[in-house]
Amino acid sequence: MEGQIVVSGLTKVFPRVRAVDDLSFTVEPGRVTGFLGPNGSGKTTTLRMMLNLVTPTKGVATISGERYANLHEPLGTVGAVLEASSAHKGRTGRNHLRIVCAAAGYPEQRADEVLDLVGLTPAAKRKFKGYSMGMRQRLGIAAAMLGNPKVLVLDEPANGLDPEGIRWMREFLRAFASQGRTVLVSSHLLSEMEQLADDVIIIAAGKMITQGPVDRIVDGMAHTGSVRVRTPHAEALTTELHKLGAVVHLNGNGALQITGVEAPAVGRAALAAQVELHELVAEKPDLEDVFLELTQGKAGIR
Repeated sequence: MEGQIVVSGLTKVFPRVRAVDDLSFTVEPGRVTGFLGPNGSGKTTTLRMMLNLVTPTKGVATISGERYANLHEPLGTVGAVLEASSAHKGRTGRNHLRIVCAAAGYPEQRADEVLDLVGLTPAAKRKFKGYSMGMRQRLGIAAAMLGNPKVLVLDEPANGLDPEGIRWMREFLRAFASQGRTVLVSSHLLSEMEQLADDVIIIAAGKMITQGPVDRIVDGMAHTGSVRVRTPHAEALTTELHKLGAVVHLNGNGALQITGVEAPAVGRAALAAQVELHELVAEKPDLEDVFLELTQGKAGIR
């Protein structure tokens, strides 16, 4: 399928480290897929193998049905940013992109088109040495977009971005995917990934932990949620909840934090104990909670 990424049995063994271990997943077009894992989990190595920058020990990764090395027009198929953009410090952003255009065989005016696309036109004539980290990230995206690719592969693209830059990145990537194109993005910003991604792939120590739509993965961990209660009769309610096997703690804000039962059961316990409730809130886990639970104890570096 055009724009589909398929990773099958991908493995990379360095002299003292098995960085990626029999990893398989599929990234579908029309969706933003977050690629998550602790430091040293093998994310960057996986991305580099996909782009033919690192040779796999075994396994294969294909993009639109072909290995990257066999793509007829690589830059027209895949745009990639694996690190912050680099350029000659004395060269302007526009001239940097024009040089890339010349090397790749694209018309010079394409540089201005992608500068406009990423909102860098006002800084087109500024020298690279004066670019902020956020501007450098945008310049990297601009270079990746020169071939109008069907797939974007990004490694930590929000590094160094301020809140406005992060919002711009989110809107840009979602708009890209809405055109039926593919986005695979690694990030440590889990709250941002929860807003951005349609699907997530979570790995640890080079192995697959889970993958699927964000909402399904988070909802599947609903048992890790808790119920927050405020009552002037905390002792009586706690006694009733213990009968149900609930675990009750007093949190730092003076409320009871209850796990092991759901909110309706807490309400029934309050009725049974004849206590007054001032607050009853079911707290669901978020992507960060799920990530930490799934990767706990799974070292990223071996």
